[in-house]
Amino acid sequence: MPTEIELLRELVAIPSVSGDEAPVAEYLEGHARRAGLPVVRDDASVTIRLESGKPGPVLAFVSHLDVVPPGAGWTRDPFQPVVAGDRLYGRGSSDAKASVAAMTLGAADAAGRLRAGTLLCIFGYGEETRNTSMPVAAERAGRIDAAVIGEPTNLAAAVAQRGLMMADLVAAGDQRHAGYASEDGRFTNAVVALAQDLVRLDGIVQERVHPVLGVTTVTPTMVEAGVSRNVTPPTARAVLDIRSTPVWPHPELARALRERLRCEVVITSDRLVPCETPGESRLLEGARRVRPGLTTFGSPTCSDWVFLRQCDAFKCGPGTSRRSHTADESVDLPEVTDARSFYAALALEYLQ
Repeated sequence: MPTEIELLRELVAIPSVSGDEAPVAEYLEGHARRAGLPVVRDDASVTIRLESGKPGPVLAFVSHLDVVPPGAGWTRDPFQPVVAGDRLYGRGSSDAKASVAAMTLGAADAAGRLRAGTLLCIFGYGEETRNTSMPVAAERAGRIDAAVIGEPTNLAAAVAQRGLMMADLVAAGDQRHAGYASEDGRFTNAVVALAQDLVRLDGIVQERVHPVLGVTTVTPTMVEAGVSRNVTPPTARAVLDIRSTPVWPHPELARALRERLRCEVVITSDRLVPCETPGESRLLEGARRVRPGLTTFGSPTCSDWVFLRQCDAFKCGPGTSRRSHTADESVDLPEVTDARSFYAALALEYLQ
């Protein structure tokens, strides 16, 4: 059986930009079979299922096989993994193939030693897009009581994760020749109306503070308006990136924005709700026992945790989130080895 580092190199060497995961999924399935692990590959995931043969909880190790496109700025081939010192470079090395490699071999280490329940490894597709397969994969897996989401966290435990709600802020105005804008009765310039609401965004829903994630942020990221340089626009629109916390359920958040802004608020996406680990998490307690000194934090980035939010769960994996999606993406190899041991020990601790 290859080491976790050798498996990671093989995974990184197989390009798997979202939508083209079949080759890497096929490779991982073959690796699992060669290691004697029961595995199923379908159109939603590669899933390994280890049964103890005794009743007990179901623990899932969850991550994804797709990566973002390489983009510009690389100083090396993004799909030719290179080890320099203690670091491996390549697209997906950190986000999230390091977690996949460590979870797979951590499960192999625990195989045949589970005292109760079931251990799953679920590796989905399309996580980097709005077409993630995890909702389908999780449903097919059946009962899941607890989950570790494999994303780059430097092996700290993210016990809360921001949600993402997208909205359009739309202002209506009067289309006129700019030369007559102020001379023909009542008049609304859509650009000015939009600008007035954009100013109102500063601190707009920050009265509710989450103990880990802090305040919800509302950030305009795109603005568009205009018919011609000498015509006032009939509409102006801004795109709002809203990073929510569990203290603002999305329906309440949308309602608050509509009450406090004058322009129309059109919610374009609200499925990525915020998540948090239960206050009395048995999984987190087990993680602290097998990894003394485990630190916790709140994560600003979304993940497939959204689709397992009803479980006792946290996000934890090797790699550094700030290297995700960057040129010359890399992962520190000692973390990958440490992650393999951590996942195996956590499975044995929880499933007893």
